[in-house]
Amino acid sequence: MENMKKFIALLSILLLASCGGNELTRPEVKSPASSAASKPGAGGYYLDDGPGDNAPADIDAIPNAPLKTEVPLVRANKPYIALGQQYIPMTSYAPYKKQGVASWYGKRYHGKKTSTGEIYDMYGMSGAHTVLPIPSYAKVTNPANGRSVIVRINDRGPFKRDRLIDLSYAAAYKLRLIGQGSGLVEVETIDTSAEAMLNMQKTMANTTTQTQASIASEDANVTPIATSGPIVDSAAAAASTILPITSPLPANALAGISMQYYVQAGAFKNEANGELLLKKIQGLELDENVGAANVYNNALYRVRIGPYASRVEADASAATIRKQLNISTIVQN
Repeated sequence: MENMKKFIALLSILLLASCGGNELTRPEVKSPASSAASKPGAGGYYLDDGPGDNAPADIDAIPNAPLKTEVPLVRANKPYIALGQQYIPMTSYAPYKKQGVASWYGKRYHGKKTSTGEIYDMYGMSGAHTVLPIPSYAKVTNPANGRSVIVRINDRGPFKRDRLIDLSYAAAYKLRLIGQGSGLVEVETIDTSAEAMLNMQKTMANTTTQTQASIASEDANVTPIATSGPIVDSAAAAASTILPITSPLPANALAGISMQYYVQAGAFKNEANGELLLKKIQGLELDENVGAANVYNNALYRVRIGPYASRVEADASAATIRKQLNISTIVQN
């Protein structure tokens, strides 16, 4: 009997040891991986955000927001609190220039109301800012590539501390910020007061008059390239493309907009003449950091070099071409 008890006790110990060696554990349940970009404001956009089904064929061709005088909306420019942070919006134009991160929003907000009560258009040139007047206008520049756009501020946001401005899909596309969802930009306000607009209209009119006078004085000194085809001198061709001013612009529009300058070295009815001049210019190696092309426009083949970031650079290039090739050149923007 005593032996039987010992056997049962030993059997029990063996069974317990066997179970302990094969202990079953519940597998760890991990939550689905979350991406910072999938959270609003965390990465600048949603993972499923982006262009709509009927996107324009050429988004780069969408023009900047047209500048005009507008009265700030009282209801949209009152002090407010968002995510525990108090904001005091500007109620009129004031010089403002700041660098920060821009994010963008596409189809997820397309068709929804903005702070102005207007409907958000992802293919319009608009933006949201925490304190700039609503509505107002700002130049936004991507310092990484020098691209700039003009947007109309019509909404509030973004409210994350590391964000400076929200851009429409089109504006972000033109700045080349779509791929990464956000990026460093520089935001600068544009004065569109009635006085500023009138001053700029006068300035543009004076500039046009001076340009026409300059073209007329150069016309007699044009030296065409000798080829078998008919040649149209570059000065006369440029004069034919000057457009009248049809709408007022602000007095600081040229300072607020990233101007690009081109040098036109010739304009020809015959493409071969343009190609000949283009090869000569390329031989001068003036197009190392810019492009040179024989562009067909208004029934003429125009040889253009650029764009140049400043008038000084364009003038220097034009002077070199005139000296080396003994032809007339025109700087355009």
